[in-house]
Amino acid sequence: MTCGSAVGVACLAAVLTIPTIIGAHDARTQARELYPAKHGNVLYQELSDPYGSRPLRRTFFARTGAGPVPLPPGIEALPRPGEAVVSPELRDLLAANPGVAGLVPGRVTGTIAPTGLGGPDDLYAYIGTTADKLTDPQRLGRVGAPVVLHELLDPETLDILRFTLGCIVLLPLVIFLSVCARLSGESRARRLAALRLVGLSSKDTVRVNAGESVAAAFLGALLGLAGYLGVNEVMAAVGLPGLRWYPADGRPEWTTVAVCLLGCPALAWVVGVYSARRAALSPIAVRRTAERRPPRRFGTLLLVPGLGVIAGYCAMSLLGHDPSGGSASSVLVPTAVLLTGAGLVLGLAPVTAWLARRLAEASGSLPVTLAMRRTEVDPGSSLRVVTGLVLLVFGASLTQGVLVELDQVSRRTAPLQEYAIGLGDVSPAQRKELAAVSGVDTAFVTYRSLESSGEVFEPSLEIVVATCEQLAATTGWVRGCRPDRVMRLRDTNTSFESDPQPGDRFAFAVGDGSRNAFLTVPEDRIDVRAYQPSAVESGALLVPPSRLPRGLAASAGTLTLVSAADAETVRRVLDGVGAVVPTAEVEAVGIAVEALAQLRVVRGLLGAGMVLGLVVGVAAFVVSVADRALERRGQVAALGLLGARGGTLRVVQVVQVVVPLGVGLGGAVVAGWLAESSYLITGGGAVHWDWAGLPLLVGSAVGVLVVAGVASVPMVRRHVDPEHIRRD
Repeated sequence: MTCGSAVGVACLAAVLTIPTIIGAHDARTQARELYPAKHGNVLYQELSDPYGSRPLRRTFFARTGAGPVPLPPGIEALPRPGEAVVSPELRDLLAANPGVAGLVPGRVTGTIAPTGLGGPDDLYAYIGTTADKLTDPQRLGRVGAPVVLHELLDPETLDILRFTLGCIVLLPLVIFLSVCARLSGESRARRLAALRLVGLSSKDTVRVNAGESVAAAFLGALLGLAGYLGVNEVMAAVGLPGLRWYPADGRPEWTTVAVCLLGCPALAWVVGVYSARRAALSPIAVRRTAERRPPRRFGTLLLVPGLGVIAGYCAMSLLGHDPSGGSASSVLVPTAVLLTGAGLVLGLAPVTAWLARRLAEASGSLPVTLAMRRTEVDPGSSLRVVTGLVLLVFGASLTQGVLVELDQVSRRTAPLQEYAIGLGDVSPAQRKELAAVSGVDTAFVTYRSLESSGEVFEPSLEIVVATCEQLAATTGWVRGCRPDRVMRLRDTNTSFESDPQPGDRFAFAVGDGSRNAFLTVPEDRIDVRAYQPSAVESGALLVPPSRLPRGLAASAGTLTLVSAADAETVRRVLDGVGAVVPTAEVEAVGIAVEALAQLRVVRGLLGAGMVLGLVVGVAAFVVSVADRALERRGQVAALGLLGARGGTLRVVQVVQVVVPLGVGLGGAVVAGWLAESSYLITGGGAVHWDWAGLPLLVGSAVGVLVVAGVASVPMVRRHVDPEHIRRD
């Protein structure tokens, strides 16, 4: 019981410390935020670019006068022109990948201290330059923001993470600690009944059991906290996928210590009092092994509202209705998930007892009959064995839903990737270099017409300066494109705000500002299918380079590069673009780099949560099976005296585990997949039914069932010990 409490408290401390790690990261990033002012002797420009799925943030400084300047935390002085101060992670990245050096122009003269970084894996750089090289400078006013601007996880995602971790770790953890507190329940009940029969009062009998449980749980809590502190030092150096932290960030706060040192013994006290009531109130029945009461069925009723809400949302989706976006679903779905999980746990005993009775009546096999009659008499012991694994599979389905939902809003699914760069930020020579960057398949320019200055809204026009070959390389398919002709683009698969008609004229600014150039919408039309979002919009004009008016203003133009969408190519192109124009802002179209970074963090934390849940579930299973084997030694001895073979006893043991576990896992797969679907439906994403994740869920349940059955075999010994033979 002490070892079990130590494992449980270590897992509990790990889960409760996650918000502390995130809070420490956000506090340091908040302290380094720069705020502009009207007056100052330093200009700065901040850039954020995706490096793969991680954000790379660079701040360029240019002094315009003498005098003191506010310093960001973690550096002793602003870098001079041609110098750079980088984070340790970025320093190692520059050393390992010389091609990335273009992103940080200048000589690296130092590293940023931990006080100026969110975490050890932060990609951050302060770069010194001159004022003429900044494209959008601001004057530096102060350092430090009143609110967090670049949080590790936004509040909504953090709430989802807390709820999911609660389902996959905390719920099985409570079951596990309860199992540990009820170790050797039958033999303990007989001992307590003996104390009661020799004169100990009911209250004192209950206190004896509760006191023993609390003492063991408190010692386990101390060992668990000590073990977590050691694991934190190791994990801080290794990190999780998408998240690394400093050792001090992962040390538990006093509130976490109090919860661990008081919560675990308190749970042990409650379980100890509850488990000793029968021995204290009916000691004769305990000593004589009287018939047990059938399990109560009210727990099964929790499945009715839980599955009712979940199935209702699934039915609405099948009927073509979209229930997403409402405030009611944000309350109903989590509540339904909790009710369903509780119903699976509390309803497992009566359902198992009913099924065991039916199987025993229909079976002609002696091992199956023995196993089912034992399960029918005492379904609660089966409940302790399988509950942790059932909740683990149920929580795994919720984890899949969270990852699918987050992946929808952060990742571009098209086979091509576009990169948009303001045409005014690059020179003609740099345009040629960008088009030749490794990984870039093609490049074209777009211009937007002048906006109306009056109160009456007038539509604008986008022109795409490209050839038919470039258009075909950027879209899914093209029909009707004629070389050297200005033509309208029409994509019937997308909606468009403006629909220019043939004959409409649009004005475009010329670079010197003395006049405007005009383009007339032609009759000719091209049918295209573009990968949205894209610079190729329905309603735009395709203008061959030879037909483009001369001298259009670069401020109204955008250079678009196109490459393959795999992660390695995207990273290579971004590195090459940074080497050519390090101070230009690059937009990777369709990639939400902040969301991708958050997704990596969530995946890492949920992966750690699944590992903790697996440890807790397997530990609960092992403890419960071993405990049941010890409690059933007397029954096994009696069956052995009656002539039962060793194979028969092993089959009985396996069936007693596999049947209730199969019932629970089957319910967990069905209820979990419906709960996942209801979450996806109310989330508003494009994916409502995670068919791809269903085989994985079913395969995991079957794997758990097989492993549990095999692990139950060695728990039975046919050796008859005379001390286990009782007169009754």
